[in-house]
Amino acid sequence: MSRIKYSKAEKLAILALYKDGQHSIADITAKFSIDPGTIRDWKRRYELNGEDGLTDAISWKSYSKELKLAAVNEYLSGRYSLHKVIQKYDISSTAVLGKWIKKYNSHRELHDTGKGMTKSMTNTRKTTLEERIQIVNYCLQHQKNYQLTAEGYGVSYQQVYQWVKKFEANGEEALQDKRGRKKEEYELTEEEKFKLEMKRLKRENERLRAENAFLKKLEELERRRH
Repeated sequence: MSRIKYSKAEKLAILALYKDGQHSIADITAKFSIDPGTIRDWKRRYELNGEDGLTDAISWKSYSKELKLAAVNEYLSGRYSLHKVIQKYDISSTAVLGKWIKKYNSHRELHDTGKGMTKSMTNTRKTTLEERIQIVNYCLQHQKNYQLTAEGYGVSYQQVYQWVKKFEANGEEALQDKRGRKKEEYELTEEEKFKLEMKRLKRENERLRAENAFLKKLEELERRRH
């Protein structure tokens, strides 16, 4: 589709057509040569900031590496759509998030962009277990507002995100600082022992498959020689 630039008034008119229920999004996109995702982005921006949200930004928006990773991980978890993620993290468009996802999936590192990064995005500090529990509870009570929580407790955005993620997966025990310490076998639960055994068997199977594939390839090369 052509990349036509629309004024704020034109965007409002197109949104009005979209909202009146008389026109399908397919009709509107065909008539105005707009991608459906663009219309949804306008709708989201209008709902968040009114008419001001439809004004093209002059300045480059800043995003921290931590915010990018959090947004990408939220989407890849399968729990949220692109539109839900950009709304939650106040990202300018699905296209911006899409670029981060593509970069992440190609194993390229995400970096901070723009100036004026807030201290809470990068400020990490040591915390006690009690603090981490308190921080997680606060974040959950405030609809997972990671930025607000990070600023309130003087920790980084990514710290809050990771603690909430761990807590939701495995409860308070997952918030314990276990860096540098491996559990002794007698400390393992039956479930943990089972998981370790399954990992060992998986590694062994992978080794055997690789070995068999190598032998087959070797036999094939030998046959070709003769």
